[in-house]
Amino acid sequence: MNTLIWIVTPYACLVVFLVGHVWRWRHDQFGWTTHTSQLLESRILRLGSPLFHLGAFGVIAGHAMGLLVPAWLTERIGIPEHLYHATAVWGGTVTGIMLVVGLALLIARRFVNGRVRRVTTTVDKVLYVALAVMVVLGMTATIGTNLLGEGYDYRETIAVWFRGIFWFSPETHLMSEAPLIYQLHAIGGFLFLALWPFTRLVHVWSAPLAYLWRPYVVYRSRRHAPVTPAPAPAAVRDRAVQEARR
Repeated sequence: MNTLIWIVTPYACLVVFLVGHVWRWRHDQFGWTTHTSQLLESRILRLGSPLFHLGAFGVIAGHAMGLLVPAWLTERIGIPEHLYHATAVWGGTVTGIMLVVGLALLIARRFVNGRVRRVTTTVDKVLYVALAVMVVLGMTATIGTNLLGEGYDYRETIAVWFRGIFWFSPETHLMSEAPLIYQLHAIGGFLFLALWPFTRLVHVWSAPLAYLWRPYVVYRSRRHAPVTPAPAPAAVRDRAVQEARR
């Protein structure tokens, strides 16, 4: 069972993540978009979208630092463990609250506004449910275990198992001994990656970076431009010639 959960499932989800993106790009390029509904409702979106995206960026950065950067490396560059722990917990709490508020506003917007609700697809609903579950599990681990509870050193267990996946040597016993909330959050994260290619989240790989070096668009005023009359249609022109001959 440990092999199935902590080895087979992560690799299967990563394969679906990679192959799914290739399939989506080859067969659904017109659907490779945010499917924005800003024109249908912008008041709630104006607040919810920045909170959600800023919170998501902070949460992703915190996960990357905690899972990919070994504890010995931060100690070697002069960051003591208690300082790292305090920064991770409070930073994760602040960005997590931003993510929760932003996601709650976006979900409420989808169901409160009738026009936005009508353009919400089944995949969108599944995505919002998956996001909500992931956020609840993550905030429970951050606030319930590390901020209010006794704490758990995931850098010596979960992070080691996670890095082992990319070295093809995951240590399953490290995850089997972790608290249940961390186990659920970890397996939920990989399942979320498997869902990613089939949702609107693919738009994150299409950031408009070309805008940074594209040439300027020049606009010229038509205020003083000479006005040339439009040519008359052929039928009107022929009728005028006939009347002139008469």
